[in-house]
Amino acid sequence: MSTAINNIYKNRKSNKIKMETNDLVYYTLVNLFLAIITLIVFYPLIFIVSASFSSPTAVSAGKVLLWPVDFSLEGYKAVFKSRHIVSGYMNTFIYTGIGTAINIAMTMIAAYSLSRKGMPFRGIITFLFSFTMLFGGGMIPNYILMLKLGMINTRWAIIVPGAISVYNMIIARTFIQSIPNELLEAAQIDGCSDLYYFFKIVLPLSKAVIAILTLYYAVAHWNSYFDAFLYLTDRKLYPLQIILREILVANSIPIDEIVDAETMNAKQGLADLLKYSLIIVSSVPVLILYPFIQKYFIKGMMIGSLKG
Repeated sequence: MSTAINNIYKNRKSNKIKMETNDLVYYTLVNLFLAIITLIVFYPLIFIVSASFSSPTAVSAGKVLLWPVDFSLEGYKAVFKSRHIVSGYMNTFIYTGIGTAINIAMTMIAAYSLSRKGMPFRGIITFLFSFTMLFGGGMIPNYILMLKLGMINTRWAIIVPGAISVYNMIIARTFIQSIPNELLEAAQIDGCSDLYYFFKIVLPLSKAVIAILTLYYAVAHWNSYFDAFLYLTDRKLYPLQIILREILVANSIPIDEIVDAETMNAKQGLADLLKYSLIIVSSVPVLILYPFIQKYFIKGMMIGSLKG
């Protein structure tokens, strides 16, 4: 009897050791795989930062691999030498701040209205919203519309056309639908109006999805280029992306102006260096914003993507 018990104990102990060994091997392989993936993702970012702080010669020669080579601020000096860079930053901050505020207001109002099952013509209005995701007037009709509305060469031409994203509105509507309907019933019993319920209950409970939509809209406004290129002619209204494009074009190499090989190499080196410096200059503000809403990112996306 005791021999059988000892055998069972030894077998269990042996199986436990095997399981722990297998788990150790598994987690080691998984961690190694994740580490490799992380390096693959982070290397381009590290390379861009290192290249932006390297000399034009080192960048053109391909000497930059991981760390800056011949540390230099020549790329950033060329960027900030432009007298329009400050106005470009200010305009982009204005477009991003005001535009994102309007986006969030319009999106949450539309999402809340369409989340209410008792709303008249709810299905038809939802269809009309969805229809715009598939079909649009096109570039020329949009330009004519902006012209007729008197928005050409104004800040509103950048802010108003994208006042609401249907895709983001659907995410917000799905999120709001996940809020228990009992809260609405309890609020109505207490005499709460729809307006009060929206501001005091729905919005506070929607912080996660609002944070995500704020990031989406802010990044879209910050990177906006084509609308400004179409609708703006006053340099005082140019956003940062247009100014950076002008800086890059101004430092390119016109074929008819090439004097000798040395001059060509110097200009080409500066042009290559500017590409990396411009990426850093245009990306840093958005990268600073992201950590403040990171804790809401996964929660907002997961809840907003579930059918309520």
